[in-house]
Amino acid sequence: MNPTIRPEIFAKLAACDSSSIANAVDAAGVRLANEGFNDNRIKCMTERLLPMVGQVVTLKVRSADPPMKKAFYLEHPDWWELLKVEAFPRVLAIEDVDARPGRGSAVGPVHACILKALGFVGVITNGAIRGRSSLERIGLRAFAGNVAPAHAYSHVIATGVTVEIAGMRLSEGDLVHGDESGVVVIPTAIAGQVAESAGRFHEREKRVCEFCRSAEFSPSALRAHIGVDESRR
Repeated sequence: MNPTIRPEIFAKLAACDSSSIANAVDAAGVRLANEGFNDNRIKCMTERLLPMVGQVVTLKVRSADPPMKKAFYLEHPDWWELLKVEAFPRVLAIEDVDARPGRGSAVGPVHACILKALGFVGVITNGAIRGRSSLERIGLRAFAGNVAPAHAYSHVIATGVTVEIAGMRLSEGDLVHGDESGVVVIPTAIAGQVAESAGRFHEREKRVCEFCRSAEFSPSALRAHIGVDESRR
């Protein structure tokens, strides 16, 4: 995978919250307002960490049934031998394709350490993770459908393919942002624009909240203070 985002853009996006990122993407008018972010099938499992921004690497896994080749899951290097160390941040997107995803954990503390060493800043899966507090100490953002104490038969069945996770369709190289509110897919072509406008949206909302706490607050003044919400035009 070749990086398509300049380092300073990654840094600016990481300084924003996901709600401001979503507002900025909406304002650009490049997709429907109900697309490009996760639904309630996954949630943030590491809320204490700073926002993550990275380009997506994809896997598909199964965990409910055993693989054809029997071995302890850490003895399968197929998933991480394909992941080279890169100088730009990446996020691992794992689709659990079982009929009932999340029977076994796809990522735990050991995998998290490997991913961090390879330059990953987060993981997104409709399946399970384990060791939430350990992942926070390691510094790997995690969004998952559930937690599970065991890995069961977790094994990789495909790499580098398009995956579908919680209403998001993710392909290799896609740009994502995530924090405690959820994950937003940022169209790569407007990443710089989003980085600039997200900060303005955040400051606008901050000013409105400060006004609501002030002695000058009134419903009529609030209308004038808010003005037009550019993200919904």
